[in-house]
Amino acid sequence: MLNLEPKKVWEHFEALSKIPRGSGNERNAAQFVISVAKAKGLEWEQSEVGNVVIRVPATPGREKAPITVLQGHLDMVHQKNADTNFDFETEGIRMFVDGDWVKAEGTTLGADNGIGVAAILAVLAADDIPHPAIEALFTIDEETGMTGATGLREDVLSGAILLNPDTEDDGELTIGFAGAVNVGASR
Repeated sequence: MLNLEPKKVWEHFEALSKIPRGSGNERNAAQFVISVAKAKGLEWEQSEVGNVVIRVPATPGREKAPITVLQGHLDMVHQKNADTNFDFETEGIRMFVDGDWVKAEGTTLGADNGIGVAAILAVLAADDIPHPAIEALFTIDEETGMTGATGLREDVLSGAILLNPDTEDDGELTIGFAGAVNVGASR
């Protein structure tokens, strides 16, 4: 147990990190987020491509606020040190705390975007956070092909605001972003 604050975020991150979830292997991670929805009695759906949407009604007094989409991707970069014996298809990440850092033993940590997914799940599980209606979107295969994003049907979401807790820059907040580019090159 990591025993970090905010407790619910880290509990969800730790549980998610026990699930193998490299790109193309997100099925069990999708089932995990669905289990959170089921435990709270929330409406959910999973698309044919594998994305999951969980819908949360607004708390009293917030019904007229714009619907907010919280989006994260379920897959992670799966890399290991050359001397590490680890199978990303069957093993979960072995995490530990080192001072102020959460690290993984010989592998990538999966915080991209596992910590974002965990934060979204903590919001969905909370009973003490006033909020508008929420559509939580969990996409697949962001790290290698954007399959979830490109396979997202136009009629799935109705939110007016989208928040995506996935960034590469410490201390920076991206206000707007659209698109991605994949480039293939050969020599």
